[in-house]
Amino acid sequence: MTKVKVGIIKEGKVPVDKRVPLTPKKCEEATQEFPGLEVLVQPSEVRCFSDEEYAELGIPLQQDLSNCDVLMGVKEVPVDQLIPNKTYFFFSHTIKKQPHNAKLLRAILDKKITLIDYELLTDKDGHRVVAFGRYAGIVGAYNGILTYGKKHKLFDLKPAYLCHDMDDMQEEFFKVKLPPIKIAVTGGGRVAGGAMEVLDMMQIRKVSVFDYLYKQFTEPVYAQLHSGDYNRRPDVEVWDSPDFYTHPELYESTFRKFTRVTDLLLACAYWNPQAPKLFSEEDTRQPDFKIDTIADITCDVDGSIPTTRRATTIPDPVYDYNPATGELEAPYSSESNITVMAVDNLPCELPRNASRDFGRNIIDYVFPQFFNNDEGGMLARATIAKDGKLTEKYSYLQEYADSAVSAIN
Repeated sequence: MTKVKVGIIKEGKVPVDKRVPLTPKKCEEATQEFPGLEVLVQPSEVRCFSDEEYAELGIPLQQDLSNCDVLMGVKEVPVDQLIPNKTYFFFSHTIKKQPHNAKLLRAILDKKITLIDYELLTDKDGHRVVAFGRYAGIVGAYNGILTYGKKHKLFDLKPAYLCHDMDDMQEEFFKVKLPPIKIAVTGGGRVAGGAMEVLDMMQIRKVSVFDYLYKQFTEPVYAQLHSGDYNRRPDVEVWDSPDFYTHPELYESTFRKFTRVTDLLLACAYWNPQAPKLFSEEDTRQPDFKIDTIADITCDVDGSIPTTRRATTIPDPVYDYNPATGELEAPYSSESNITVMAVDNLPCELPRNASRDFGRNIIDYVFPQFFNNDEGGMLARATIAKDGKLTEKYSYLQEYADSAVSAIN
Protein backbone atom coordinates (compact mmCIF):
# COMPACT_ATOMS: atom_id res chain seq x y z
CA MET A 1 0.00 0.00 0.00
CA THR A 2 1.14 3.54 -0.83
CA LYS A 3 2.54 5.48 2.12
CA VAL A 4 2.68 9.27 2.03
CA LYS A 5 4.25 11.43 4.72
CA VAL A 6 2.95 15.02 4.69
CA GLY A 7 4.61 17.86 6.59
CA ILE A 8 2.70 21.04 7.46
CA ILE A 9 5.35 23.75 7.31
CA LYS A 10 5.63 26.83 9.49
CA GLU A 11 4.77 29.95 7.46
CA GLY A 12 7.94 31.92 6.76
CA LYS A 13 6.71 34.83 4.66
CA VAL A 14 6.54 38.26 6.30
CA PRO A 15 4.02 39.64 7.24
CA VAL A 16 3.21 36.23 8.61
CA ASP A 17 0.04 34.36 7.69
CA LYS A 18 -1.85 32.66 10.52
CA ARG A 19 -3.76 30.21 8.29
CA VAL A 20 -2.94 26.51 7.97
CA PRO A 21 -3.65 23.97 5.20
CA LEU A 22 -4.92 21.47 7.82
CA THR A 23 -6.37 22.23 11.24
CA PRO A 24 -5.70 19.77 14.09
CA LYS A 25 -9.10 18.08 13.62
CA LYS A 26 -8.60 17.87 9.84
CA CYS A 27 -5.19 16.20 10.40
CA GLU A 28 -6.91 13.62 12.59
CA GLU A 29 -9.72 13.10 10.07
CA ALA A 30 -7.30 12.79 7.13
CA THR A 31 -5.16 10.11 8.79
CA GLN A 32 -8.29 8.12 9.71
CA GLU A 33 -9.68 8.35 6.17
CA PHE A 34 -6.39 7.52 4.43
CA PRO A 35 -4.54 4.77 6.37
CA GLY A 36 -1.41 5.29 4.22
CA LEU A 37 -1.19 8.97 5.22
CA GLU A 38 1.01 10.32 8.00
CA VAL A 39 0.92 14.03 8.95
CA LEU A 40 3.66 15.88 10.83
CA VAL A 41 3.48 19.53 11.88
CA GLN A 42 6.39 21.94 12.18
CA PRO A 43 6.00 23.92 15.41
CA SER A 44 4.91 27.56 15.01
CA GLU A 45 4.17 30.32 17.48
CA VAL A 46 2.07 32.34 15.02
CA ARG A 47 -0.50 29.86 13.70
CA CYS A 48 -4.17 30.43 14.54
CA PHE A 49 -4.12 26.87 15.94
CA SER A 50 -1.51 26.39 18.66
CA ASP A 51 1.05 23.58 18.80
CA GLU A 52 -0.83 22.32 21.87
CA GLU A 53 -4.04 21.92 19.85
CA TYR A 54 -2.20 19.61 17.45
CA ALA A 55 -0.41 17.74 20.24
CA GLU A 56 -3.69 17.13 22.12
CA LEU A 57 -5.00 15.15 19.14
CA GLY A 58 -1.78 13.15 18.88
CA ILE A 59 -0.48 14.92 15.76
CA PRO A 60 3.34 14.72 15.95
CA LEU A 61 5.24 18.04 16.07
CA GLN A 62 8.64 17.94 14.39
CA GLN A 63 11.09 20.74 13.54
CA ASP A 64 12.92 18.85 10.79
CA LEU A 65 10.59 17.85 7.96
CA SER A 66 13.27 16.58 5.59
CA ASN A 67 11.96 13.00 5.86
CA CYS A 68 8.52 14.04 4.50
CA ASP A 69 7.41 13.26 0.93
CA VAL A 70 5.10 16.27 0.60
CA LEU A 71 5.35 19.68 2.27
CA MET A 72 2.27 21.90 2.53
CA GLY A 73 2.10 25.59 3.41
CA VAL A 74 -0.17 28.48 2.52
CA LYS A 75 1.93 31.41 1.27
CA GLU A 76 5.20 31.49 -0.70
CA VAL A 77 8.09 29.74 1.06
CA PRO A 78 11.24 31.86 1.57
CA VAL A 79 14.03 30.64 -0.71
CA ASP A 80 16.42 29.76 2.14
CA GLN A 81 13.76 27.51 3.72
CA LEU A 82 13.14 25.35 0.63
CA ILE A 83 14.29 21.73 1.00
CA PRO A 84 15.70 20.33 -2.30
CA ASN A 85 14.01 17.45 -4.16
CA LYS A 86 10.72 17.72 -2.26
CA THR A 87 7.14 18.14 -3.47
CA TYR A 88 5.63 21.41 -2.23
CA PHE A 89 2.05 22.68 -2.21
CA PHE A 90 1.51 26.43 -1.68
CA PHE A 91 0.17 29.56 -3.39
CA SER A 92 3.28 30.52 -5.38
CA HIS A 93 1.94 33.65 -7.13
CA THR A 94 4.22 33.01 -10.10
CA ILE A 95 1.89 32.16 -13.01
CA LYS A 96 1.27 35.82 -13.87
CA LYS A 97 5.03 36.46 -13.70
CA GLN A 98 4.70 38.44 -10.47
CA PRO A 99 8.07 40.28 -10.34
CA HIS A 100 8.75 39.66 -6.63
CA ASN A 101 8.58 35.86 -7.06
CA ALA A 102 10.97 35.26 -9.98
CA LYS A 103 13.74 34.37 -7.50
CA LEU A 104 11.45 31.85 -5.82
CA LEU A 105 10.72 30.04 -9.09
CA ARG A 106 14.42 30.09 -10.01
CA ALA A 107 15.28 28.47 -6.65
CA ILE A 108 12.55 25.83 -7.11
CA LEU A 109 14.09 24.83 -10.45
CA ASP A 110 17.65 24.88 -9.08
CA LYS A 111 16.66 22.74 -6.10
CA LYS A 112 14.74 20.27 -8.31
CA ILE A 113 11.56 20.84 -6.33
CA THR A 114 8.16 19.70 -7.58
CA LEU A 115 5.85 22.70 -7.17
CA ILE A 116 2.09 22.14 -7.12
CA ASP A 117 0.12 25.38 -6.84
CA TYR A 118 -3.24 25.31 -5.01
CA GLU A 119 -4.56 27.96 -7.39
CA LEU A 120 -4.16 25.53 -10.31
CA LEU A 121 -5.90 22.52 -8.74
CA THR A 122 -9.04 22.02 -10.82
CA ASP A 123 -11.59 19.33 -11.58
CA LYS A 124 -12.10 17.97 -15.10
CA ASP A 125 -14.37 20.93 -15.93
CA GLY A 126 -11.72 23.46 -14.95
CA HIS A 127 -13.32 24.53 -11.65
CA ARG A 128 -10.94 25.25 -8.77
CA VAL A 129 -11.22 22.74 -5.94
CA VAL A 130 -9.30 24.49 -3.13
CA ALA A 131 -9.59 28.21 -2.45
CA PHE A 132 -10.12 30.77 0.27
CA GLY A 133 -12.58 32.77 -1.89
CA ARG A 134 -15.64 32.21 0.27
CA TYR A 135 -13.90 33.77 3.29
CA ALA A 136 -12.61 36.67 1.20
CA GLY A 137 -16.28 37.36 0.43
CA ILE A 138 -17.43 36.90 4.03
CA VAL A 139 -14.79 39.19 5.52
CA GLY A 140 -14.96 41.64 2.60
CA ALA A 141 -18.71 42.16 2.94
CA TYR A 142 -18.40 42.54 6.72
CA ASN A 143 -15.63 45.11 6.21
CA GLY A 144 -17.78 46.91 3.63
CA ILE A 145 -20.67 47.24 6.10
CA LEU A 146 -18.25 48.20 8.90
CA THR A 147 -16.76 50.92 6.67
CA TYR A 148 -20.17 52.27 5.62
CA GLY A 149 -21.30 52.38 9.25
CA LYS A 150 -18.17 54.20 10.33
CA LYS A 151 -18.26 56.67 7.43
CA HIS A 152 -21.84 57.68 8.23
CA LYS A 153 -21.39 57.42 12.03
CA LEU A 154 -24.18 54.83 12.24
CA PHE A 155 -22.49 52.05 14.25
CA ASP A 156 -19.06 50.70 15.22
CA LEU A 157 -18.31 47.06 14.49
CA LYS A 158 -15.37 45.15 15.94
CA PRO A 159 -12.90 44.46 13.09
CA ALA A 160 -13.04 40.85 11.89
CA TYR A 161 -9.39 40.20 12.72
CA LEU A 162 -10.09 40.99 16.38
CA CYS A 163 -12.85 38.35 16.45
CA HIS A 164 -11.84 34.86 17.62
CA ASP A 165 -13.76 33.24 14.76
CA MET A 166 -16.88 33.67 12.65
CA ASP A 167 -19.27 32.96 15.54
CA ASP A 168 -17.66 35.83 17.41
CA MET A 169 -17.99 38.08 14.34
CA GLN A 170 -21.68 37.20 13.95
CA GLU A 171 -22.28 38.54 17.47
CA GLU A 172 -21.59 41.98 15.96
CA PHE A 173 -24.35 41.73 13.36
CA PHE A 174 -27.05 42.93 15.77
CA LYS A 175 -25.38 46.39 15.83
CA VAL A 176 -26.00 46.85 12.11
CA LYS A 177 -28.81 49.37 11.64
CA LEU A 178 -28.80 50.67 8.09
CA PRO A 179 -31.03 53.26 6.42
CA PRO A 180 -32.77 52.19 3.16
CA ILE A 181 -29.56 52.05 1.14
CA LYS A 182 -28.85 49.96 -1.96
CA ILE A 183 -25.88 47.57 -2.00
CA ALA A 184 -24.51 46.12 -5.25
CA VAL A 185 -22.65 42.78 -5.22
CA THR A 186 -20.80 42.00 -8.46
CA GLY A 187 -19.86 38.44 -9.42
CA GLY A 188 -21.18 34.91 -9.38
CA GLY A 189 -18.40 32.83 -7.84
CA ARG A 190 -17.27 31.78 -4.35
CA VAL A 191 -16.35 35.34 -3.36
CA ALA A 192 -19.78 36.80 -4.20
CA GLY A 193 -21.39 33.79 -2.48
CA GLY A 194 -19.49 34.54 0.73
CA ALA A 195 -20.44 38.22 0.58
CA MET A 196 -24.13 37.39 0.13
CA GLU A 197 -24.00 34.95 3.07
CA VAL A 198 -23.12 37.89 5.32
CA LEU A 199 -25.81 40.20 3.88
CA ASP A 200 -28.38 37.43 4.29
CA MET A 201 -27.32 36.81 7.91
CA MET A 202 -27.64 40.55 8.53
CA GLN A 203 -31.21 40.18 7.16
CA ILE A 204 -30.61 42.59 4.28
CA ARG A 205 -33.12 41.66 1.58
CA LYS A 206 -32.03 40.52 -1.87
CA VAL A 207 -34.00 42.06 -4.76
CA SER A 208 -34.02 41.60 -8.53
CA VAL A 209 -31.76 43.76 -10.69
CA PHE A 210 -34.84 45.43 -12.22
CA ASP A 211 -36.34 46.31 -8.83
CA TYR A 212 -32.93 47.48 -7.60
CA LEU A 213 -32.66 49.91 -10.50
CA TYR A 214 -36.22 51.22 -10.64
CA LYS A 215 -37.94 50.82 -7.27
CA GLN A 216 -37.65 52.68 -3.98
CA PHE A 217 -37.44 50.74 -0.71
CA THR A 218 -38.02 51.53 2.94
CA GLU A 219 -35.31 49.09 4.07
CA PRO A 220 -31.73 48.32 2.98
CA VAL A 221 -31.58 45.94 -0.02
CA TYR A 222 -28.95 44.33 -2.22
CA ALA A 223 -28.78 42.94 -5.74
CA GLN A 224 -26.33 40.48 -7.26
CA LEU A 225 -25.00 41.77 -10.58
CA HIS A 226 -23.59 39.39 -13.19
CA SER A 227 -21.35 40.42 -16.10
CA GLY A 228 -24.35 40.66 -18.43
CA ASP A 229 -26.01 43.21 -16.15
CA TYR A 230 -23.26 45.80 -16.63
CA ASN A 231 -21.47 45.02 -19.91
CA ARG A 232 -22.62 45.02 -23.51
CA ARG A 233 -21.19 44.39 -26.93
CA PRO A 234 -22.30 47.33 -29.12
CA ASP A 235 -22.68 45.24 -32.29
CA VAL A 236 -24.62 42.36 -30.69
CA GLU A 237 -28.17 42.50 -29.30
CA VAL A 238 -28.24 39.37 -27.15
CA TRP A 239 -25.94 38.75 -24.17
CA ASP A 240 -23.58 35.82 -24.70
CA SER A 241 -21.46 34.90 -21.64
CA PRO A 242 -18.94 32.63 -23.44
CA ASP A 243 -18.33 35.40 -25.97
CA PHE A 244 -17.73 37.94 -23.19
CA TYR A 245 -15.13 35.69 -21.55
CA THR A 246 -13.46 34.96 -24.91
CA HIS A 247 -13.48 38.53 -26.27
CA PRO A 248 -13.78 40.92 -23.31
CA GLU A 249 -12.03 43.65 -25.29
CA LEU A 250 -15.09 43.97 -27.60
CA TYR A 251 -17.36 45.02 -24.72
CA GLU A 252 -18.18 48.30 -23.02
CA SER A 253 -19.41 48.96 -19.49
CA THR A 254 -23.02 49.87 -18.81
CA PHE A 255 -22.41 50.08 -15.06
CA ARG A 256 -23.27 53.79 -15.11
CA LYS A 257 -26.95 52.99 -14.51
CA PHE A 258 -25.97 51.35 -11.21
CA THR A 259 -23.76 54.24 -10.05
CA ARG A 260 -26.89 56.44 -9.92
CA VAL A 261 -28.71 54.26 -7.38
CA THR A 262 -25.96 52.39 -5.45
CA ASP A 263 -24.67 53.53 -2.05
CA LEU A 264 -22.28 50.68 -1.23
CA LEU A 265 -20.45 48.57 -3.82
CA LEU A 266 -19.09 45.11 -2.91
CA ALA A 267 -16.83 44.19 -5.84
CA CYS A 268 -16.49 40.39 -5.96
CA ALA A 269 -16.23 39.68 -9.70
CA TYR A 270 -13.14 38.22 -11.36
CA TRP A 271 -11.81 40.82 -13.80
CA ASN A 272 -9.90 40.31 -17.03
CA PRO A 273 -7.54 43.26 -17.75
CA GLN A 274 -8.95 43.37 -21.28
CA ALA A 275 -12.51 43.83 -20.04
CA PRO A 276 -13.91 47.32 -19.50
CA LYS A 277 -13.56 48.96 -16.09
CA LEU A 278 -16.86 49.32 -14.21
CA PHE A 279 -16.71 53.11 -14.32
CA SER A 280 -14.16 55.86 -14.96
CA GLU A 281 -12.66 58.46 -12.65
CA GLU A 282 -14.54 61.01 -14.74
CA ASP A 283 -17.81 59.22 -13.83
CA THR A 284 -17.06 59.71 -10.12
CA ARG A 285 -17.16 63.49 -10.69
CA GLN A 286 -20.71 63.44 -12.07
CA PRO A 287 -23.35 64.90 -9.73
CA ASP A 288 -25.46 61.72 -9.96
CA PHE A 289 -22.61 59.34 -9.00
CA LYS A 290 -24.05 58.02 -5.73
CA ILE A 291 -21.55 55.35 -4.55
CA ASP A 292 -19.68 56.66 -1.51
CA THR A 293 -18.26 53.41 -0.09
CA ILE A 294 -16.52 50.63 -2.02
CA ALA A 295 -15.28 47.31 -0.68
CA ASP A 296 -12.99 46.09 -3.48
CA ILE A 297 -12.95 42.49 -2.32
CA THR A 298 -11.13 41.20 -5.42
CA CYS A 299 -8.59 44.02 -4.87
CA ASP A 300 -7.22 44.47 -8.37
CA VAL A 301 -5.01 47.55 -8.11
CA ASP A 302 -5.76 49.82 -11.11
CA GLY A 303 -8.23 47.12 -12.14
CA SER A 304 -12.02 47.08 -12.57
CA ILE A 305 -12.46 49.76 -9.87
CA PRO A 306 -10.36 52.80 -10.87
CA THR A 307 -10.46 54.22 -7.33
CA THR A 308 -8.45 51.21 -6.06
CA ARG A 309 -5.01 52.75 -6.34
CA ARG A 310 -3.28 50.55 -3.80
CA ALA A 311 -3.98 47.59 -1.57
CA THR A 312 -4.52 48.20 2.15
CA THR A 313 -3.59 46.19 5.23
CA ILE A 314 -5.71 44.39 7.81
CA PRO A 315 -4.91 46.89 10.63
CA ASP A 316 -5.27 49.90 8.28
CA PRO A 317 -7.94 48.78 5.80
CA VAL A 318 -9.35 51.99 4.34
CA TYR A 319 -8.48 55.18 2.46
CA ASP A 320 -10.51 57.96 0.84
CA TYR A 321 -10.51 58.80 -2.86
CA ASN A 322 -11.23 62.45 -3.61
CA PRO A 323 -13.18 62.56 -6.90
CA ALA A 324 -12.50 66.28 -7.40
CA THR A 325 -8.69 65.93 -7.30
CA GLY A 326 -8.26 62.23 -8.09
CA GLU A 327 -5.97 62.01 -5.04
CA LEU A 328 -6.01 59.60 -2.10
CA GLU A 329 -6.67 61.06 1.34
CA ALA A 330 -6.95 59.88 4.94
CA PRO A 331 -9.96 57.64 5.59
CA TYR A 332 -13.28 59.28 6.49
CA SER A 333 -11.81 62.73 5.86
CA SER A 334 -14.75 64.15 3.87
CA GLU A 335 -18.39 63.27 3.23
CA SER A 336 -17.87 63.95 -0.49
CA ASN A 337 -15.00 61.45 -0.82
CA ILE A 338 -15.40 57.81 -1.83
CA THR A 339 -14.17 55.56 0.98
CA VAL A 340 -12.35 52.47 -0.31
CA MET A 341 -11.61 49.19 1.54
CA ALA A 342 -8.98 47.25 -0.44
CA VAL A 343 -7.41 44.62 1.85
CA ASP A 344 -5.73 42.02 -0.36
CA ASN A 345 -5.58 39.13 2.16
CA LEU A 346 -9.08 39.16 3.65
CA PRO A 347 -9.32 35.43 4.62
CA CYS A 348 -6.43 36.04 7.08
CA GLU A 349 -8.88 38.00 9.25
CA LEU A 350 -10.82 34.82 10.10
CA PRO A 351 -7.95 32.34 9.89
CA ARG A 352 -9.52 29.55 11.96
CA ASN A 353 -12.68 29.36 9.84
CA ALA A 354 -10.85 29.85 6.55
CA SER A 355 -8.40 27.06 7.46
CA ARG A 356 -11.23 24.65 8.33
CA ASP A 357 -12.85 25.21 4.95
CA PHE A 358 -9.55 24.87 3.14
CA GLY A 359 -8.67 21.62 4.93
CA ARG A 360 -12.07 20.19 4.00
CA ASN A 361 -11.19 20.76 0.32
CA ILE A 362 -7.72 19.23 0.72
CA ILE A 363 -9.20 16.05 2.24
CA ASP A 364 -12.04 15.79 -0.31
CA TYR A 365 -10.10 16.58 -3.47
CA VAL A 366 -6.31 16.47 -3.04
CA PHE A 367 -5.48 13.58 -0.72
CA PRO A 368 -7.43 11.02 -2.80
CA GLN A 369 -5.06 11.77 -5.71
CA PHE A 370 -2.09 10.61 -3.59
CA PHE A 371 -3.61 7.15 -3.43
CA ASN A 372 -5.31 6.74 -6.84
CA ASN A 373 -2.22 7.53 -8.92
CA ASP A 374 -3.59 11.02 -9.72
CA GLU A 375 -6.51 9.58 -11.63
CA GLY A 376 -7.93 12.38 -13.76
CA GLY A 377 -4.62 14.30 -13.73
CA MET A 378 -5.55 16.95 -11.15
CA LEU A 379 -2.06 17.11 -9.61
CA ALA A 380 -0.35 16.94 -13.00
CA ARG A 381 -2.37 19.94 -14.26
CA ALA A 382 -1.36 21.97 -11.20
CA THR A 383 2.36 21.13 -11.36
CA ILE A 384 4.44 24.13 -12.42
CA ALA A 385 7.91 22.59 -11.99
CA LYS A 386 9.39 19.11 -11.66
CA ASP A 387 12.94 17.68 -11.72
CA GLY A 388 14.53 21.08 -12.30
CA LYS A 389 12.33 21.92 -15.29
CA LEU A 390 9.08 23.77 -15.92
CA THR A 391 6.26 21.52 -17.06
CA GLU A 392 5.09 21.99 -20.65
CA LYS A 393 2.00 24.01 -19.71
CA TYR A 394 4.10 26.51 -17.73
CA SER A 395 7.16 26.64 -20.03
CA TYR A 396 6.19 30.26 -20.79
CA LEU A 397 7.65 31.10 -17.35
CA GLN A 398 11.21 30.15 -18.40
CA GLU A 399 12.34 33.69 -19.24
CA TYR A 400 10.72 34.98 -16.05
CA ALA A 401 12.62 32.37 -13.96
CA ASP A 402 15.85 33.10 -15.81
CA SER A 403 15.49 36.81 -15.06
CA ALA A 404 16.45 36.01 -11.45
CA VAL A 405 20.08 35.17 -10.93
CA SER A 406 20.40 31.63 -9.67
CA ALA A 407 19.37 31.80 -6.04
CA ILE A 408 21.85 29.14 -4.87
CA ASN A 409 25.01 30.20 -6.71
